[in-house]
Amino acid sequence: MGSIFVSGTGFAAPTRALAALGIPIFLWASLIGATAPGSIDAGVEGLRSAKGQVLVCLTMRPDHFPDCQGDPQARRLTVPTAKAAALRFTDLPTGGYAIALIHDENGNNKLDTFFGIPKEGFGFSRNPVIRFGAPKFAAARFDVASGNVDEMVRVKYML
Repeated sequence: MGSIFVSGTGFAAPTRALAALGIPIFLWASLIGATAPGSIDAGVEGLRSAKGQVLVCLTMRPDHFPDCQGDPQARRLTVPTAKAAALRFTDLPTGGYAIALIHDENGNNKLDTFFGIPKEGFGFSRNPVIRFGAPKFAAARFDVASGNVDEMVRVKYML
């Protein structure tokens, strides 16, 4: 780094000292601003049986909620029901997320319905009130920053 000279006033030495301090201060400030990846520990409660599997979708994109179809950045898990009580997602960028899950009791990889009413269990992050159809992304959204977030999903059954 060069020095700045102002005709005979002695600015060169103080400027060099500030320049030497500037690099470590810049590096320290950039590290403070960097955020570490976040993680989610999602618990699942209310499963009515140990049959089948739990299909899980984690997404940041409202247009791909609740099924994650066509979302290349979504995280999907298929977990045996017996092991679905605790789910972990790691290395997540900061932002808003939503979880949707299905208790696929017969293992056919879809939510079975009877005249449009779900025959299998389902749940969403933040446990929004369910009326007709899945909730909007905003109702299930929660924020992840650096560090860990805990989220509990209650499974609901209509039939």
